[in-house]
Amino acid sequence: MTEAQVISHEKNIYSPQRMILKDVIEETSNIKTFVLEPEEEFSFATGQFVELSVPGIGEAPFTPSSDPNVRDEVEITIMKAGRITSILHDITPGVELGVRGPYGKGYPLDEFEGKDILIVGGGGGLAPLRSLFYALFADMDRYNNLVIKYGARSPEDIVYKRLVPQWGERDKVDMELTVDKGNDEWTGNVGVVTTIVNEDVPVDLNNAVCVICGPPIMMKFALLQVIDLGFAPRDIYLSMEKNMSCGLGKCGHCRLGPYYVCKDGPVFTYDQIEDLHDIFD
Repeated sequence: MTEAQVISHEKNIYSPQRMILKDVIEETSNIKTFVLEPEEEFSFATGQFVELSVPGIGEAPFTPSSDPNVRDEVEITIMKAGRITSILHDITPGVELGVRGPYGKGYPLDEFEGKDILIVGGGGGLAPLRSLFYALFADMDRYNNLVIKYGARSPEDIVYKRLVPQWGERDKVDMELTVDKGNDEWTGNVGVVTTIVNEDVPVDLNNAVCVICGPPIMMKFALLQVIDLGFAPRDIYLSMEKNMSCGLGKCGHCRLGPYYVCKDGPVFTYDQIEDLHDIFD
């Protein structure tokens, strides 16, 4: 076989898989979930990301929000924040989109086995965490208690309002929400998410891990909070998704010290990156 023939049989890493947009679910005023049907079964590990493309226009990286055990459907929850996301928010079911990936390293669920798990999320950070929830729910016998603390700007900005009550009612799951600003109907905590991450969190610090995902400023202060609680840096998992672009470590846009977030992450333990400067900038 010639070299040209060998190359022709290799998968083109730049070529996306075709997927049809089946449904669009409005989560908040600026967040929608896109339900995609792949041509062939598509698999990913929770925490990995994909490049979602609008043919002829462009692509952007997103972390799937769906159950990683479901392979005939992929859901991606997207906040309207830029050119590609604005275009995506205007499309309707039936159109063809492209997906490259999955890329990166996800959550090492084997490291969570037999432990309490504290998950701290904020705003649109609940989207990638949703996939993690489903992965944990599928095999909760492997883990101890799952404690979820989530904060949003207002009750209207809570993502997955239709699903959150179901999650909190599951066995071994303790879920608490907070909002920066309440309304007449809101009966929960009012304050940033760190106000509900305190010494009363029901986890055994000698046998627990913590996952943090959300806007950079929220992650920064949540990280400081859980360190104060006594979590060791090696037991804190951060989803460092910002600044990714090509997904292949070619453009250098996501460089974080010695790491490429798209290849070495996006999930890092804090001890991997704690000596780097300005990791949330």
